[in-house]
Amino acid sequence: MLAEVSKNVFLHASQNKALNKAAKKWGLRFGAAQVVAGDTIEHAIKKVRELNEKGLVCTLDHLGEFVSSREEAIEATQYNVRTLEAMGQAGVTCNLSVKMTQLGLDIDRSFCVENMRRILETAKKYDNFVRIDMEDYAHCQMTLDILRELRETFDNVGTVIQAYLFRAEQDVKELKGIPLRLVKGAYQESPTVAFQDKAQIDENYMRIIEEHLLSGTYTAIASHDHNIIAKVKEFAHKNNIPRTQFEFQMLYGFRTDMQLSLVKEGYTMRVYVPFGNDWFGYFMRRLAERPQNVAFALKGFFSK
Repeated sequence: MLAEVSKNVFLHASQNKALNKAAKKWGLRFGAAQVVAGDTIEHAIKKVRELNEKGLVCTLDHLGEFVSSREEAIEATQYNVRTLEAMGQAGVTCNLSVKMTQLGLDIDRSFCVENMRRILETAKKYDNFVRIDMEDYAHCQMTLDILRELRETFDNVGTVIQAYLFRAEQDVKELKGIPLRLVKGAYQESPTVAFQDKAQIDENYMRIIEEHLLSGTYTAIASHDHNIIAKVKEFAHKNNIPRTQFEFQMLYGFRTDMQLSLVKEGYTMRVYVPFGNDWFGYFMRRLAERPQNVAFALKGFFSK
């Protein structure tokens, strides 16, 4: 009960625009520096290089979402372009994750698509890949529609499917052939569109993982759950699915011991590395996902 209340508090905080705006002025507080790799491209590239040296590959995410002006969206687009250029010039093994609402999806669909095309053109120049992060349910169908439109021109783009959504299994089937990151889901969604029970979410998660792996499509399994990871290993082995067809993904700052263990076992392990000053919403969702994550906040708070 207490865990559920805590989860709801953090999820509501993640959507509070006033708190998000204030947090940009605070700097990385309350333990956020442990899970956000600095506030500049230079800081992020340095962290990525350190992770690469340990055998980990990465994806960078310049934090930010739900922008309300064209100027903000253009600025975010330019920043993502510069991030791709910096990665290419640094020679790090890292791709890019972006959010459509950061690029103006809530302002104008065509405007957002053009911003995304610019990012993908830059990624193509550096032979890199861009992952469109999935956001809340309200943006799900729009995101998938835009993905399909972009895939007509670009093959270096994929997206994310959230297992807690009832529609997830059908979406995975329809997106056969497109690289997907499969996650459990981190937003607060209605019982009319999403599973609320952890056991049901886990069951659906394994269902869509197996579906996508058996389709022969490259699959990213993003989870810190050791039980899920063990099941994926077993399923891949039993079905002769090569390790080159999938990878595991985890968040920067979480389960680093398990990340390195997977590398030693010969699996591709990608670290999702967020950076930037728009960190508050991301950090609140991480606290909401698992009660244990609150320890990060308390440690950071009392160390000030």
